[in-house]
Amino acid sequence: MRRTARARDAARAGSDRKAGRSRHPNRRPKASKPDPRALSDPAAGPQPAEGLPETELAPGLYLVATPIGNLGDITLRALAVLHGADRILCEDTRVTGKLLARYGISTSLGAYHDHNAEHVRPTVLAALRRGERVALVSDAGTPLVSDPGYKLVRAALAEDLPVTAIPGPNAAITALILSGLSPAAFLFAGFLPPRQAARRRALERWAAVEATLVFYESTPRLAESLTDMAEALGNREAAVARELTKLHEEVRRGRLADVAAHYRLAGPPRGEAVVVVSGPERGELDPTEVDERLRTTLAELGVREATAKLAAQTGLPRGELYRRALAMRNGKE
Repeated sequence: MRRTARARDAARAGSDRKAGRSRHPNRRPKASKPDPRALSDPAAGPQPAEGLPETELAPGLYLVATPIGNLGDITLRALAVLHGADRILCEDTRVTGKLLARYGISTSLGAYHDHNAEHVRPTVLAALRRGERVALVSDAGTPLVSDPGYKLVRAALAEDLPVTAIPGPNAAITALILSGLSPAAFLFAGFLPPRQAARRRALERWAAVEATLVFYESTPRLAESLTDMAEALGNREAAVARELTKLHEEVRRGRLADVAAHYRLAGPPRGEAVVVVSGPERGELDPTEVDERLRTTLAELGVREATAKLAAQTGLPRGELYRRALAMRNGKE
């Protein structure tokens, strides 16, 4: 018969004291040399759970990062947590089931996604109150980053229930460091709205941010979104990364307009895409080019909106642009 959580934890605490081990969830597991096939050969057979580092997990919610493509990118600590947890919550049990099968882990799986979260969350919180160890994963990458889990974490913290993270792969960071654009300051903006008008309004809000911008985008909308970025942000340097860590990984770099033209001609690529865009470019601009861009923008927007948009894109003083826009609108230029 399964022991109660309280009895189980008391037994573990005594065992830990005798062995001189700490059960804090942030402690690293004991060092262990992994089977090299688990890290380099995705075609290798299942790695048995017995080969994982031994660790005792404290009760709490564990946010576990999982591979974004290559199953060899899972960390030893993540495997130990998934093996030692009482239950694992995931977006799609079929997807996470493949990862667990690859490493011989048989922990119970349950679905937790946008469509059932309101119903499942109270059950998860009750399990945490009983002292269970619950792991939360997304289909790929780090939980909560454009994936479910934020409300669960907020609810657990509100009740002072323990929450810890097991870091690992993340598509946004991977794309950023492969882009060739500055990582000194960056802003992750998640998915843009699917409709063009809302997407352009969102992009205009980010236009003045002094940082590299990182977006997720579905590939059927990729060419259209890149075109909108070139219009709203200016023709900045950009990179589109897809199939990251997989066999057909691709990073396409260039100016936004050029990259957009490529995908318009080539059609939507496979997989999910991460778009990385450089921050505002503050170099010297040809006055003729500035006037042409200002006329184009005035054809769509009022004087104030047009000058604010162009000031964000170019870094030119808004007052100077406003005076030139008024002159154009009044027919003096």
